[in-house]
Amino acid sequence: MKILFIVPYPHGEAPSQRFRFEQYYPALSKAGHEYEIAPFLDDKTWQILYKPGHKLAKVMGILGGFMRRKLLMFRVRKFDYVFLHREATPIGPPIFEWFMAKVLGAKIIYDFDDAIWLANTSEHNKIAAGLKWHQKVDSICKWAHKVSCGNEYLCDHARQFNTNVVLNPTTIDTENHHNRIKNQHTPKVVIGWTGTHSTVDYLDDLVPVLRKLEQELDFEFRVISNRKPDFELESMVYVPWQKDTEIADLLKFNFGVMPLTDDKWAKGKCGFKALQYMSLGMPAIISPVGVNTRIVTDGKDGFLCSTPETWELAMRKLISDETLRVQMGAAARQKIEGQFSVLSNSGNFLSLFAA
Repeated sequence: MKILFIVPYPHGEAPSQRFRFEQYYPALSKAGHEYEIAPFLDDKTWQILYKPGHKLAKVMGILGGFMRRKLLMFRVRKFDYVFLHREATPIGPPIFEWFMAKVLGAKIIYDFDDAIWLANTSEHNKIAAGLKWHQKVDSICKWAHKVSCGNEYLCDHARQFNTNVVLNPTTIDTENHHNRIKNQHTPKVVIGWTGTHSTVDYLDDLVPVLRKLEQELDFEFRVISNRKPDFELESMVYVPWQKDTEIADLLKFNFGVMPLTDDKWAKGKCGFKALQYMSLGMPAIISPVGVNTRIVTDGKDGFLCSTPETWELAMRKLISDETLRVQMGAAARQKIEGQFSVLSNSGNFLSLFAA
């Protein structure tokens, strides 16, 4: 069977691609399938996409992406399935999706891991947001052969337009990538957060709690991101995200945090930060929003916190109790291996390409 992966970004670069389907490529090959990857952005454009300036180069890179999509349409019929992640083009109406489904008769497996039908506008993306054409998600769901969603909230939305919807959670490769366990016996406890510029603002509500705690307790608050947060904390250490040191950097944490606001956009998230922390044998303290309540069992492998008081109490417990961190970390690792790992989900993923 031949599968075409139509994706936004180059291979191995974006978390949504790496942890939703790229890590299943070996399983596809082992099952006898052939695949080809068709990113919208080339490597050169990806490297400058979120950097200031380079306006002409960005425009040329996007135009190049549209040209590659046009040329790709001549080859779509050579494939048995088209796995479409999020969208064929980052801006504009779903012209290519319509053409593949309605004219070429392609069997589209439509995959998404965020509530991308909503306009999640911020200062960082407000110009592009006006061109995104968010309403195309519903149309692509209708045209798709199957829809693959990262959590039940996303599945419920897709089921309004397509009866063939598969829950395909974001997963962790616990054998080849996140395959080390945190040593909790450390001189200083490190509270950690990792994410991109698009999610760093979720930390704002946690800052007052951290400021209070750092007046009484000795800890480090480590942020791994592609952008340094705007706020200042005495305990904060900023570490630029690097793919080559991703696991080593995460293992500096003793436990991880994932605050979210309780809104429609956050309910569409797939708990990736919590999955990463827990896969490395550390507890996660997270907001009880969306799929998070399925990932963490409160008091067993982490804590679900919705108020400043509960956040403070949970962090105090884990900062002061090494034994608790070890026990919860072991339970967290077990949870990921059993429910959110590549190994546990491989059969489900491969079933996407069955009739």
